[in-house]
Amino acid sequence: MEIGLKSSFYAGIKRQRRQHVKHIMLYAAITGALLSFAFGQAQQESTDGKSEQEVRQTIKKYRAALLRRDIPTLEKIWADDYVFVNASGEVMTKAQRLANFKSSQTTVESINEEENTTVRVYQNSAVAMSRVTLKGQYSGQPTSGQYRSTHVWVKGTTGWQLVSNQLTALKPK
Repeated sequence: MEIGLKSSFYAGIKRQRRQHVKHIMLYAAITGALLSFAFGQAQQESTDGKSEQEVRQTIKKYRAALLRRDIPTLEKIWADDYVFVNASGEVMTKAQRLANFKSSQTTVESINEEENTTVRVYQNSAVAMSRVTLKGQYSGQPTSGQYRSTHVWVKGTTGWQLVSNQLTALKPK
């Protein structure tokens, strides 16, 4: 009887140790998963921060190209399937926009940012929004005013390209 009690006692201790080891293993696995998630998040935030700065630099380059009517730079910045929605709601392709700039039907004299541009990065794409005051000529007609500008950028093998942008006319304040 005494041997049976000892066996039961030691078997109980072994079971407790196995349970304890299982808990430690589970705790280690959860901790590892959480740490790798946190590290991945920090790495993603770092990548997004770098991408955001790249987009901001490309927006500056884009605005400078608009002001100088720098057709070669605009051809590179606008993606092949680029779409522009003007303040009247008309949709224009890259070819149409380039033709307007080449013929001097569209010129931009000034672009004043009225508030900081917001840039949100989503892996290899980004959305930028700002409020700007534009002065120039559009389709041969003088124009000026405040607009809400929305850009959609995609990062490809050649860097960030503008795939779409839209201007919405704002009421004068």
